[in-house]
Amino acid sequence: MCHSRENGNPDSFFSRSFNSDKAGMVSSAIMGNNKSIFTYDSVIRKTGISSFCGIDEAGRGPLAGPVTAAAVIFPPDICIEGLDDSKKLSAEKRELLEKDIKDKAVSFGIGLAGVEEIDQLNILQAAFLAMQRAVSNLTLRPEYLLVDGRDFPVFFYGEGKDPLSGKAVIKGDSKSASIAAASILAKVYRDRLMVKYADEYPGYGFEKHKGYGTLYHRKQIIKLGPCEIHRTKFIRNTIKNTGLFFEDCL
Repeated sequence: MCHSRENGNPDSFFSRSFNSDKAGMVSSAIMGNNKSIFTYDSVIRKTGISSFCGIDEAGRGPLAGPVTAAAVIFPPDICIEGLDDSKKLSAEKRELLEKDIKDKAVSFGIGLAGVEEIDQLNILQAAFLAMQRAVSNLTLRPEYLLVDGRDFPVFFYGEGKDPLSGKAVIKGDSKSASIAAASILAKVYRDRLMVKYADEYPGYGFEKHKGYGTLYHRKQIIKLGPCEIHRTKFIRNTIKNTGLFFEDCL
């Protein structure tokens, strides 16, 4: 049985690079042992790290809505057929895998950073904040973290003051089962949220494009004006670059 707490608001969060001896040990162990996403995680366990989580986000690029993140801790020897990077899967396949992931995970957490935080911090820092909240919503403290991407921000768990160890994994959602699972949970959670927003803010088509900058979406912003869940800086730059007159709808 898996556990989750969705949302959260950690007291302290900041971003900087964090390296540890464990990161070097893990990097050495996985060289030449990356045949599948499950192999990647099992090799890390062989270094003596038993409790680790994969972390990924969804929603960095859209013009509207929050950025979401998920953290997933799997038990040893897990196998979920079809598990892969969420971007490679259909919406229907992601929905099916989401249930399997939640059923088999030791723990998982979801975190969000809202539109105001994105505009205030910038999207990268907001994504890190969502990741921190996802980790804080795990029901047990992970020993090690695998984060999709090039950057490894500082993470804390609960009221702890010692940063958690881990490493960034470029294209990790295609390499690590834990990160791939996190990518699916974050994507499915965000997509459902955007469908709900479509009812609350009709006319923009959020249920179809999930906030991304399609031509239809950009035209509707010009026609209707931005709504509360639009990212002000994102839409100003995007629509300006398309030659549309965004300032007329402010």
